[in-house]
Amino acid sequence: MGRIRRLMSKRVVIGVLVAGLVAVGAGVVWFQPWKLWVDETVREALPAVTDSPAAGAAARTLASGELISHEHATSGSVRILRLADGTRVLRLENLDTSNGPDLRVLVADAPVKKGTAGWRVFDDGAHVSLGKLKGNKGDQNYVLPAGLDLDRYTSVSIWCDRFDVSFGAAALSRA
Repeated sequence: MGRIRRLMSKRVVIGVLVAGLVAVGAGVVWFQPWKLWVDETVREALPAVTDSPAAGAAARTLASGELISHEHATSGSVRILRLADGTRVLRLENLDTSNGPDLRVLVADAPVKKGTAGWRVFDDGAHVSLGKLKGNKGDQNYVLPAGLDLDRYTSVSIWCDRFDVSFGAAALSRA
């Protein structure tokens, strides 16, 4: 009887250890903690239009705002520009935030709220994803969809889609 108990207890211990290792492995893949120590810096220039008769014309600022911190310390500015060919671009300048899993740039109709009240509001109403955040530091450009109504979409969020939380956001003021 003693042998069976020892054998069963070893199997139980091994089973618990294997289950624990699987859980830790899944957690590491899900949370991607190494991204907290890895910065991705992007230095994109303002896009130039070379196939337009007005190629030398400067981009016009349609709206702008300053990023505030939400879940993670975030700073920088946001500008929405109309290029000479009519294309509209959202430009992040001097962005500085934490890296994270599945970060996106969202334009939304949500008001920007300070503190924890603003962490989870940007996917509640109307919002459009401009794609994955290219880097957590630097300057970067995102082309806006042609039909996007800037009167309706009044804020920008650096959004973690994995955990449904805003790292930082900016209210857009019309120029």
